[in-house]
Amino acid sequence: MSSMRSSSPGAMVVLIASAVGIAIALYAYLTPLTGVTGTLGALIVIATCAILVALALGLALCRGRALHNLFRVVIVAFIVGTAFVALLLHLWWLAVAMAVALVGWMIDILRPSPAHRKHS
Repeated sequence: MSSMRSSSPGAMVVLIASAVGIAIALYAYLTPLTGVTGTLGALIVIATCAILVALALGLALCRGRALHNLFRVVIVAFIVGTAFVALLLHLWWLAVAMAVALVGWMIDILRPSPAHRKHS
């Protein structure tokens, strides 16, 4: 795990923000009087945040340039989609968590992929 942390800080930010997103969405889904208790929208957001955790792990562990770029594209689509749904559900803290995840994605984009770093 230490090699994962040092080689992909952007992916780790996405991972942590997505895990926080799961916690926020679970709270909203399970707690009475949140406005989205037991709704399908909150359940979908829990699932997308869980998928984002898995994608962030994949991003941190993958070594091929093409696969790395594919993870980046899918991750940004999930972040933007989840943030949009969070705003529709009035889950402002989840939207903030997705903004932090987007910052982590940008950090990953600004760093060269692991395959490219080997050749530099």
